[in-house]
Amino acid sequence: MTTSNAPPAVQLEGITKRFGDVVANDEVDLTLEQGSIHALLGENGSGKTTLMSVLYGLYDQNEGTITVNGEEQTFNSPRDAMSVGVGMIHQHFQLVEPMTVLQNIILGHEPTENGLIDESVARDEIEDICSRYGFSIDEELDTQIRDLDLGDRQRVEIVKTLYRGAEILIFDEPTAVLTPQEVEGLIDLLNDLADAGHSMIFISHKLDEALTAADDITVLRDGESVGTVKAADTTEQDLARMMVGREVMFDRQSREPTSGEPVLEANEVHVRDDRDIEKVSGVDLTVRSGEILGIAGVQGNGQTELVEGCTGLRSLESGSVRFAGEDVTEMSRRQRIEEGIAYIPEDRQTEGLVQDYSLVRNALLGNQTIEPYVNDGVIDWTAVREHAEDIIEEFNVRPPNADAEAASLSGGNQQKFIVGREIGHDPDLIFASHPTRGVDIGSIEFIHNRLLELRENGLAIVVVSSKLEEIQKLSDRIAVMYEGEFIDIVDPDNVTEEQLGLLMAGQRLENEGELSEQESKGGAQA
Repeated sequence: MTTSNAPPAVQLEGITKRFGDVVANDEVDLTLEQGSIHALLGENGSGKTTLMSVLYGLYDQNEGTITVNGEEQTFNSPRDAMSVGVGMIHQHFQLVEPMTVLQNIILGHEPTENGLIDESVARDEIEDICSRYGFSIDEELDTQIRDLDLGDRQRVEIVKTLYRGAEILIFDEPTAVLTPQEVEGLIDLLNDLADAGHSMIFISHKLDEALTAADDITVLRDGESVGTVKAADTTEQDLARMMVGREVMFDRQSREPTSGEPVLEANEVHVRDDRDIEKVSGVDLTVRSGEILGIAGVQGNGQTELVEGCTGLRSLESGSVRFAGEDVTEMSRRQRIEEGIAYIPEDRQTEGLVQDYSLVRNALLGNQTIEPYVNDGVIDWTAVREHAEDIIEEFNVRPPNADAEAASLSGGNQQKFIVGREIGHDPDLIFASHPTRGVDIGSIEFIHNRLLELRENGLAIVVVSSKLEEIQKLSDRIAVMYEGEFIDIVDPDNVTEEQLGLLMAGQRLENEGELSEQESKGGAQA
């Protein structure tokens, strides 16, 4: 929704931002109309987050002007941006886990009475915001952040921003960690906010979401604006071509079914989480050479614990895991790496990289006992550097600097580096948890093609993803996980996204193709 006869909510003109010799934004223009939703698309490293960080006052622009509601502004800090109603919801949430929802929302903006924090005033105001926009977190105001799932944490971030008076909201990759159902809820929320007069920019690389949610779409490539289009007047192929400068393949490629030997055999696996709650309940799993098994499911249904149990990151309560015919149930993660089991973790920030290490040092992770990187217990840093530089070149990691700290890379570039490192271990089995989370369309295509090439070369691959189009495009079989069990195993060529979504919600496919409520849990075998 847009408001006529009013100045744009935001107008960026000629924004240039340099970091030394690197030009992150080069004379970028962007106009956000009042009450509208504007998507900012681009590959990883194209300058999207940098541009929005300039608007939010995190960076000073070298050139160009920022105008908010018709008045030119100079922002020296996020506080300056917030003072004129500009707020930002970051990709990696800025929340204090031991504190409650209410405490996080009011942190730094606490209402006081006689020098004391008046939580009752804050509670009333937060409940009013929740009621106005249909948030459910008002019932969880006294819950600690650590006990919330990712979707609820994001809603807390949004309420926190609204509580601070933001009328213009910037969302940085808002769907990167959400399930398909949560994505739908977020898009509905964006529309509700727009209807209420808020103006929004959301950074994304997901073309379908931009087309569904946005009124206008601006595409950046290599720090420059390729153009702005109306969402109603463009297509995914058009946007992909603008983003990467060439045609991009979207469709599933036909391929022959596998008949290879079992590489991984997990039998009657039971796994508990950190709170001692059973998350995997008697799962059987077989993956063959030259096969990609997809595991689909809403986050929290046991996929994480199953993968951790198979890769050696978590002990099984009971059951067994065999790899290439050998029982590896009691083997450590280190031993399983050496045997040939690679793992692309779902959380790149805490599990995939050491943020204050250079890419060279991060390239060593998982290789600390493996030749040619280590000889007789001594690290060969020349070999490690060559490995890091090979990953950077092959996976187009930006900036192409092996000495850069991991924390300095965008989330998508961090992901590309991790995928390259794990493939570089030359494994026989790869567990890939959300392998393209936070990655742009060109890099998604590249990573998918690499996984398919590895499949053709005989590797056994397990892909865990909540992105249904990814699961369908890559998998030879899809196992849908619900409440710790495989509710069904389906053929990706003969199942729709709607059916997969219903399976993920706990409904089974009957023989005649109908779906019915799950009456009992037998647990399908993958």
